[in-house]
Amino acid sequence: MSRKILAALGSVVLALSMAACSGDGAGGGGNDSDKPGDLTIGVSMPTQTSERWIADGNSVKEKLEAKGYKVDLQYAGDDIPTQSQQVDQMITRGADVLIIAAIDGTALSGQLQAAADAKIPVIAYDRLIRDSPNVDFYVSFDNFKVGVAQATALLVGLGLQTKDGGKGEATGPFNIELFAGSLDDNNAHFFFNGAMETLKPFLDAGTLKVKSGQTKIDQVAILRWQQEGAQKRMEDLLTSSYNDGSKVAGVLSPYDGLSRGIITALQNAGYRGDMPVVTGQDAEIASVKLINDGVQSSTIFKDTRLLAEQAVVAGESFLQDKTPQANDTETYNNGVKVVPSYLLPVQTVFKDDIKSVLIDSGYFTAEEVAAGQAKG
Repeated sequence: MSRKILAALGSVVLALSMAACSGDGAGGGGNDSDKPGDLTIGVSMPTQTSERWIADGNSVKEKLEAKGYKVDLQYAGDDIPTQSQQVDQMITRGADVLIIAAIDGTALSGQLQAAADAKIPVIAYDRLIRDSPNVDFYVSFDNFKVGVAQATALLVGLGLQTKDGGKGEATGPFNIELFAGSLDDNNAHFFFNGAMETLKPFLDAGTLKVKSGQTKIDQVAILRWQQEGAQKRMEDLLTSSYNDGSKVAGVLSPYDGLSRGIITALQNAGYRGDMPVVTGQDAEIASVKLINDGVQSSTIFKDTRLLAEQAVVAGESFLQDKTPQANDTETYNNGVKVVPSYLLPVQTVFKDDIKSVLIDSGYFTAEEVAAGQAKG
């Protein structure tokens, strides 16, 4: 074969090789030449039964679309196989980045391996995905501090501490009960550990007493964070541990949906003006109204607008072949690796904080708080 023919063949092979290298393939992560309109971000949210997750999904979608990206937003109805199938479909359709709030933090290893094989970066959204090396980034709040804040709110509500951290006038002892979230949600463990570390000195001193004796997370956890499950457990606790005329003074609840179930059980048992101190989380509008009405004591506000914004920032970094900025590279070990994370702060909301924290910031209007229903 002549040198000219060999040279021509070599040029063709080289051209084909360069063309193959220049394409990202399915989920190649994008490059500087890609336009936002050519890129798709898959957003997988766990459920629409919680207003918090609806707001998260919509916020992420709106912020990405405002920058010109295509968004494939899916809700899984709290069903693990559904979420697995939805993520599979996002990968098959050629998503360039995945943002996933997992139902079960241990159930997506196969999907994450498929994403890694297709070079699709994965951002764990608020819930850490465990037991996989293929989690590239984590955006969340400081979940241990959320637990600390919940326990502190319980102490403040009982009068054992003041809001500025000083010693309160109450002395106790107080009967309390503990609740935790779903065991398959990594955050539930951080919340509970932060809360228990804060309450331990008061429990050790006898100032606080868990009358049921149920103090371990596997005893107090509520599967899938279901309001009905919390109501049933509170009813059982009242029947089994408070049938002697004694009263529960406080309930550590890690989520507003659970809090409403707990409050329903307490009200059905005759608690009205003597409602125990009940904590919460997520500033759901129905619970904000209960706080405003003096029924629920507090909630922990996690501004999901900021969380969505941070997820978008991280996603754009991956699309531009950059490394997202982390502010924590030590805390969140998913069982295989420490996942670089960006953690946001939280705020505790009592009744007198509703206006300054929630209304003045535009999160809710005064009319929405009064009605207990968000217009959007």
